Amino acid sequence: MAADHIYDDSTFETFFANPPTGLEFSALDRTRIPRHISCIMDGNGRWATAQGLSRGEGHKAGIVALREIITACVRLGVEVMSAYAFSTENWKRPAAEVNLLMHLFAQTFVDELPLLRRENVRVVFLGDISALPKRTREVFEYGLSETAHHTGMVLALAVNYGARAELARAARLLAEDVAAGTIEPEDIDECAVAGKLYTAGLPDPELIIRTSGELRLSNYLLWQAAYSEFYITRTYWPDFDRWGLIDAILTFQGRDRRFGGIHE
Repeated sequence: MAADHIYDDSTFETFFANPPTGLEFSALDRTRIPRHISCIMDGNGRWATAQGLSRGEGHKAGIVALREIITACVRLGVEVMSAYAFSTENWKRPAAEVNLLMHLFAQTFVDELPLLRRENVRVVFLGDISALPKRTREVFEYGLSETAHHTGMVLALAVNYGARAELARAARLLAEDVAAGTIEPEDIDECAVAGKLYTAGLPDPELIIRTSGELRLSNYLLWQAAYSEFYITRTYWPDFDRWGLIDAILTFQGRDRRFGGIHE
């Protein structure tokens, strides 16, 4: 998993200096980069099948793509990048694939931690990581402690995450607060609910990118995506790169975001 070259500033400057034909790169407004970009990383298995490879190889290729997009987001000045890595529904997949994913999660985190330190990236998790296998959970907890003091981009990884479960958890926590007498029922408003979500303290995603062409949220950030802009590409996640990210941001910058109102 050692691909340090994509963290090298010189390759990223080459990326900015030599945009491919047809990409209106000069139109990118570096002052209007989304604060929070979220990625639904879809298509690893289909990418592998198309290549004549095992699904496991698709997941490994997906990790390389994630590293690429993390780096691009850091260089572009994105405040928060989140990624849907493993849903509560993914436990239904074959045990061999789930076990491979848990191993990859742990091994990748160990391999990438020096680079996360160098990039000053703070890692947080969305979801119930207490239910993960012991080795994976311990590595994640170590990574949390090692990057907690970092002041750069926040990398929010959704692992064992489901938006409905998140909302039920928030309701339960608020009910406990009411039962304890720390708040009154009438104190429960949108801010109170948001404060009990896994994303508490983070801005809502302004741009949600989904690869592989699927047109659904798949139980991801249902509350937080209320006013997110969506970018759907048929590209499978392992083939999604910095060029694709730039195209997504350019599309975002061309949207008229009214938030329910109108512009005079």
